[in-house]
Amino acid sequence: MSPEASSPDQSGEFESIGGAPEESGRGREVDAARAGGGASGKPGVATLRPDAPIRSGRLAGLTMWQAIFVLSWPILVESFMASLVGFVDTLLSAAISVAATDAIGGASYIMWFLNLIGLALGVGATAMISRAIGKGRRAVADATTGQTMLLAFTLGAVVAAIVFALAPEISRMLQLEGEAQESFIVYLRICALGVPALGVFGSGAACCRGAGDSLRPLIIMVIVNAVNIVVSWVLCGVDIAVSRMDETGEFVSRTIIANPFGFDMGIRGIAIGTLTAWIAGGLIVLWWLVRGSSGVRLKKSRLKPHWITMRRLIRVGLPNFIETFGMWFGNFLILLFVGWMAAPGLLGAHIVAIRVEAFSFLPGFAMGLAAATLAGQYIGAGAPHLARIAILRCTAIAAGLMGLFGVAFMLFPNKIVGLFSQQPEHMELAPPIIFIAGMVQIPFAIMLVLRTGMRGAGDTKVAMILTWTATYGIRLPLAYALCGVDIILPGWLGGGVIVNPFPFDYGLYGLWIGLCLEIVIRAMLFGGRFLHGGWSRVKV
Repeated sequence: MSPEASSPDQSGEFESIGGAPEESGRGREVDAARAGGGASGKPGVATLRPDAPIRSGRLAGLTMWQAIFVLSWPILVESFMASLVGFVDTLLSAAISVAATDAIGGASYIMWFLNLIGLALGVGATAMISRAIGKGRRAVADATTGQTMLLAFTLGAVVAAIVFALAPEISRMLQLEGEAQESFIVYLRICALGVPALGVFGSGAACCRGAGDSLRPLIIMVIVNAVNIVVSWVLCGVDIAVSRMDETGEFVSRTIIANPFGFDMGIRGIAIGTLTAWIAGGLIVLWWLVRGSSGVRLKKSRLKPHWITMRRLIRVGLPNFIETFGMWFGNFLILLFVGWMAAPGLLGAHIVAIRVEAFSFLPGFAMGLAAATLAGQYIGAGAPHLARIAILRCTAIAAGLMGLFGVAFMLFPNKIVGLFSQQPEHMELAPPIIFIAGMVQIPFAIMLVLRTGMRGAGDTKVAMILTWTATYGIRLPLAYALCGVDIILPGWLGGGVIVNPFPFDYGLYGLWIGLCLEIVIRAMLFGGRFLHGGWSRVKV
């Protein structure tokens, strides 16, 4: 057993929140084997194989390759479905106008911020629940689930109110005007109403994954996407089409599915579809947690504030929130760089390229979450060497799959962008960006899996430090130096312009070169931390 598994703090925490864990038949057999002898007849020898030390939950008794498969394929499909939500919003807005796409592009970064609460709590919940399940402590896992849901809804409501109030000011910071500004405010305010449900949905799915169930989060995401696609398309009133540049360089758009419904709500309809989908996802995940279908159960008694459990959640999740907030704010500044270039369609092209690239890192995201769950459960089961092997295997799989995406990005950038937008400005600007992104898919995969896997082990503080260092010490300076944009200060900072002192002026393409170079460097930083091994000894 690891030091964490038998420490006084861990046992004290367990005693204080509900007594003995609910044991499965398998758990009782393992405990009996440890206490009185297993198949060998020797006291203290468990019957589980050395390559499958997890003794409770849905991963109990599985080999590592089996556990990776069981965890990763639903997460991969679920992540694909999650990306479809943003893809559908961008696709439909691109069919409305360039201004509408700019509005959705700017709002998508704020939507990322809205996800931070659920993501941070989800990291804490995954680390705590996976270790509790690995040790056979079901009561601890249930208590963590209840406190996660309580925090997700409460903090989500606070964030929603702030974003709703600041929507006009944010649009001005992004240099949006006219139709783009109006569409941005409408879309953001409608979506803000669903942030509490989004927090419950995201963190609740993380609770399921921490218990080893990645199938039900997938089912929920399929439902969320179906609701979003149907409601958004019905209400916005646009046709589904694909675009391309023909041999003469002329823009050609072809309608695939004509919209037969009589609604024409535009951006407002897209936002209502997203809001409806989030609410549906939140309600479904609550229903499954209450039933205990995923291996953890949401009980009414666990919704009362329990400060010991809450402090542990915050201790693990807060560094992740600070890390991801730092990443978000850094990328928001990147978005401001694009806005300061003041070219129509540039912001939309930037977001279209991001939406395309989002599909490429789905394997890295899926393998990272699988690595996070396995790292936590193996460490909880007293086998940190298996946690290291699991992370390495997940990294290799992700690098191979994302490398294939990179090849496609470099060979077929025009055809890929044509699937995402009907606007000629995007067809001109986005393909070179996709080509640039294709060159760094393998280091991107390495960074994603190592970072997420070490987070699952509870190493969130170091992940935060490395991310902030890379974002503000490398990413922003490189992007700023290469894009050549001047900084426009808002009125509350005194206004005025700070002239870019660097000799480069490569615009949007220079900005993306800087972003991709930083990914390579960050992969090296996380690789160094992984080799150091301190992540496997962190107490949560």
